[in-house]
Amino acid sequence: MGLVKGSIHQPQPENASMPSVPGKLVCVTGAGGFIASWLVKTLLEKGYTVKGTFRNPDDPKNSHLRELEGADERLILCKADLNDYESLREAINGCDGVFHTASPVTDDPEQMVEPAVNGAKNVINAAAEAKVRRVVLTSSIGAIYMDPNRHPDKVVDETCWSDLEFCKNTKNWYCYGKAVAEQAAWDLAKELGLDLVVINPVLVLGPLLQPTVNASVLHILKYLTGSAKTYANSVQAYVHVKDVALAHILLFETLSASGRYLCAESVLHRGDVVEILAKFFPEYPIPTKCSDEKNPRKTPYKFSNQKLKDLGLEFTPVKQCLYDTVKSLQEKGHLPIPAQTDEPIRIQS
Repeated sequence: MGLVKGSIHQPQPENASMPSVPGKLVCVTGAGGFIASWLVKTLLEKGYTVKGTFRNPDDPKNSHLRELEGADERLILCKADLNDYESLREAINGCDGVFHTASPVTDDPEQMVEPAVNGAKNVINAAAEAKVRRVVLTSSIGAIYMDPNRHPDKVVDETCWSDLEFCKNTKNWYCYGKAVAEQAAWDLAKELGLDLVVINPVLVLGPLLQPTVNASVLHILKYLTGSAKTYANSVQAYVHVKDVALAHILLFETLSASGRYLCAESVLHRGDVVEILAKFFPEYPIPTKCSDEKNPRKTPYKFSNQKLKDLGLEFTPVKQCLYDTVKSLQEKGHLPIPAQTDEPIRIQS
């Protein structure tokens, strides 16, 4: 099997989808981010007109969006701040839908928790006031997974919630902030009668559109540069950024979509990740030693992505995610390209 791309099959009749109408206006908050950039790209390809919000639309790090196909005609860059309700209201006004992807990514509690919660509430309020058809909120596996009392054999799915006390006690403010922001969004949407659907992606990999390396891709880059001499005895779930973008749109367009959707393709031990990287890219100083050789190797947890599969999403294999990520890091100048390259690698799923 050759290189596999994420794709969407036609939903079954009971998941009737709303056709992508050329010119339909939607808003994407934090449009310059890793996931958001792919979402904007995919929306433009499908004929949508997109209002993207930024704290500073003129920042050079957002210039990649102006180069997207269809951007000249159908991308509107709006200056808006999650803490400034009026600016959000102006951006969302007139839109048929909102994709709320903007959120802090930090473990600093002051910068994470309150801005995430207030931002979600402001977006929900503005969307309700503008009478948008649906809001798709980008939450995280961080709002689902962090629970020390969950049995190892329990399947991680949309019914799971992170334990807030555990997050606080372990100072995992990113997961805490994601969980409380999502819960606040659900509570407010219910109160206002707003149609809200939530996507909970795991660690997202794949090609970069933005010029900078984001936190999730840095997770892989460190194994290629020699900065990580060992790998951790831990497991992580992964998903391709293109699949995450497609999933957002699928959740907006599928009228029957409701609730939360866990967006994950595979759970791998770090040892599996470095093994795959070493097979594809042996020219880099990829670590071969685990930092914890005393304890048993952690076992990948069980999870279910059936809800998204039922809507027609086909997930890109994790090997492809890793390969695409490294090729993109090379192309963007974040990794040296080896002097000699063999024939293109064919990836088996």
